Amino acid sequence: MALIHSTALIDPAAELDSSVEVGAYTLIGPGVRIAAGTVIGPHCVVEGRTTIGENNRFFQFGSIGAAPQDMKYRGEPTELVIGRDNTFREFVTLNTGTVQDGGVTRIGDDNWVMAYVHVAHDVQLGSHCVLANNATLAGHVHVGDWATIGGLTGVHQFVKIGAHAMIGFQGHVAQDVPPFMTVDGNPLSARAVNVTGLKRRGFTPERIGVIRQMHKLLYRSGLTLDEAKAAIEGLRGSENGVADGDVDAMLGFLRAATRGIVR
Repeated sequence: MALIHSTALIDPAAELDSSVEVGAYTLIGPGVRIAAGTVIGPHCVVEGRTTIGENNRFFQFGSIGAAPQDMKYRGEPTELVIGRDNTFREFVTLNTGTVQDGGVTRIGDDNWVMAYVHVAHDVQLGSHCVLANNATLAGHVHVGDWATIGGLTGVHQFVKIGAHAMIGFQGHVAQDVPPFMTVDGNPLSARAVNVTGLKRRGFTPERIGVIRQMHKLLYRSGLTLDEAKAAIEGLRGSENGVADGDVDAMLGFLRAATRGIVR
């Protein structure tokens, strides 16, 4: 109890590991479960059916697990599930899911979520992502691992952002963003491969070379999307197959895209 500030209000039905720290004037509701090593700062509200993994850090004034901002919501028991080792800065808002989708808003591991970020109902946020200040993810958005979303960026409902993609500052994201790409502007436009990010994550020159070829086929060859997909499939086995996993990731994303891709 020495780790719980005397002014914090914690419902007796909440489940907190003995190592969890809770700051002044924070409220924690009955459906909340928090694992070891997590720190909840002062003036936070953690409510709803919210499960928080190990070693997360929530800075002051966060709203965690509030009901979805969806006019169809009628109080159904939906959830927010957060992995481990995430950082959430000031005034972050994370909502639970809706029964119109899977009922769960899910956040992975080791994400860096800056101030005033909003993660809406049913968002599926991967791991190792960076969301800069005031980034806003609307309902049902899916974000792949290692994606970076620039400050003041708005992402439309149901949009998918691929792994290792980078969204520039103040982007207006209304279409799906393929993996490995850098996009920016309003209207949004694909600029190049996220080479700097890929190098930082240990991608070899051979893998990056194949990814560059995929970018060229999608954006620089005058092909229709179906033609580009067929040509990308032909890249399997190139460079001794070192990038076959990346080719499969791109093709899987393109086949699953529902809002059309940024072109």
